[in-house]
Amino acid sequence: MISLPFSPSKNIDGTYSPSKLSLKLTSKSSPKYSHINYDKISNKIKIMIICTEEDHFKMKNNKVFLTGNHPIELLLPILHFDRATFDIDIFTPTGKESKIEMWAFPKDDENILEIFQKYKSKFEQPKSLRKFVQDDEKVQELYQAIFIPGGHGAMLGLPFNNDLKEIILESHFHDLKILSICHGPASFLSLANGDEGSSFIFKGYKMAIFPDWVDKLTPFIGYLPGHISWRYGRQLKDFGVKVVNNKADSTCVIDRNVITGASPLAANKFGIISTKEIIKSQLIKKVNDKI
Repeated sequence: MISLPFSPSKNIDGTYSPSKLSLKLTSKSSPKYSHINYDKISNKIKIMIICTEEDHFKMKNNKVFLTGNHPIELLLPILHFDRATFDIDIFTPTGKESKIEMWAFPKDDENILEIFQKYKSKFEQPKSLRKFVQDDEKVQELYQAIFIPGGHGAMLGLPFNNDLKEIILESHFHDLKILSICHGPASFLSLANGDEGSSFIFKGYKMAIFPDWVDKLTPFIGYLPGHISWRYGRQLKDFGVKVVNNKADSTCVIDRNVITGASPLAANKFGIISTKEIIKSQLIKKVNDKI
């Protein structure tokens, strides 16, 4: 059978990856890392990064998309955190291996390759969010920010995970920075678990997210092998989130303690903004502690 440029690529295990055409269209202008000299503070900053451990996303037509976290959305922000000498801990819901969309990996990008190799063992053997919560550890005592990267894998498991709900609520209550990009904010829907969103803490917040309408179109260029069965953007809007972008572009938004980015095109800018905002918040805290 001839595979057309706009036909999704079928993998050996029967799952599908994006077509050659869709990859060319979506990776044509992938952002590059910008070298920034960040302010350093004496007390160490630690970041909790929560990745997906799921990579099989069933479409409406029952075809399965091979997904995970998008490498640009995951690794470009980590590059900035690393250059600012933040300590980074990788978590997944149960401690299973982090899933990454390796078909989107920019193999010719030396910065991305370097940071991936540096943290590869942490992606392969992450900490368990379930254990963290069961052990009654306090996120505000150990971390200054949490980061939930994008990729369609963020729509699997995380939006329905009560441990993640607890982490987000605790982070929000203690005014930690909450960072997420592209499909990552789908994880915020975990806050609606059990109460149908009646007390959704991000009601009224402005956010940049990957647009639902783009996901509706991507099956026609073979990025997705079918249509997604639910729209996370619509649900966030139903719970009162104010989405500011209508394109999958470089839009980033800061609203109070929440920082969001629209797509892989936002990853470098998102990393810079997030890193600077985390440092600034810790410098302010240091001053306040002395008063």
